[in-house]
Amino acid sequence: MIKFSDVCFAYEKKNILNNISFSIKKGEFVAIVGRNGTGKTTMMKLFNGLLKPTSGNVAVADLDTKLSKTSELAKHVGFLFQNPDRQICMNTVRDEIAFGLNCIYTEKGEIEKRCKDIIEEFELKGEEDPFSLSRGERQKVALASIIALSPEIMVLDEPTTGLDYKECMQIMDIIKDLNQKGTTVIMVCHDMELVADFAQRVIVLGEGRILADDCCKKVMVDAKVLDRASLTPPQIAELAIRLGDDFSGILTLEEMTDKIESRCLS
Repeated sequence: MIKFSDVCFAYEKKNILNNISFSIKKGEFVAIVGRNGTGKTTMMKLFNGLLKPTSGNVAVADLDTKLSKTSELAKHVGFLFQNPDRQICMNTVRDEIAFGLNCIYTEKGEIEKRCKDIIEEFELKGEEDPFSLSRGERQKVALASIIALSPEIMVLDEPTTGLDYKECMQIMDIIKDLNQKGTTVIMVCHDMELVADFAQRVIVLGEGRILADDCCKKVMVDAKVLDRASLTPPQIAELAIRLGDDFSGILTLEEMTDKIESRCLS
């Protein structure tokens, strides 16, 4: 579905990404993590053609992003910005959701049906001004407008920044449900607790290179990689690291409790 082959990217003469290679299969939920300035957002923009690689190749849904228009890639890739105010541009929730649909569909009936369905699914009010809503509700509207297009791939740049816990879980539960239905999800996220709860696979970026690419459990207890990337593991993973090899791969409180009880009884 997605393949990076020896990808490099530079702004003017400054290298941001250096010889990046990996692939993502259909239906995966991949988190991309790393400290600020490691190239995460740059990588996000390579997924949908907003940026083109300086060298190497990026293929998305069998399309070479260097040779494809951004509008063509947008049919396959939905992109959720970190700040919904940089994405929302219409005066009502209904018009915001219809905006992207009008670029793809010509049938008025199809556009109206999709708008109605997504408004009901997200429990939104179609005639509300999106800019009068809370940050969490605006993020919900931005996400709904993307989901209405039924993209095969969802790219999320820090989707829960500025949200409270309830708003965060609402957004992430929607994303998790999409993934379970087959949508490929790629998420840049600084919240390692959130990554541990939702991602299946983690790619760690550092100094413009991939420092690790593995299942979430293995990455979260790899103290050397996390230290090199200046990342703090989730609390439960940090405890597992301190307790040693017998607890490696444990990322939930339930698993930790079971392991401790088992050790005490043995």
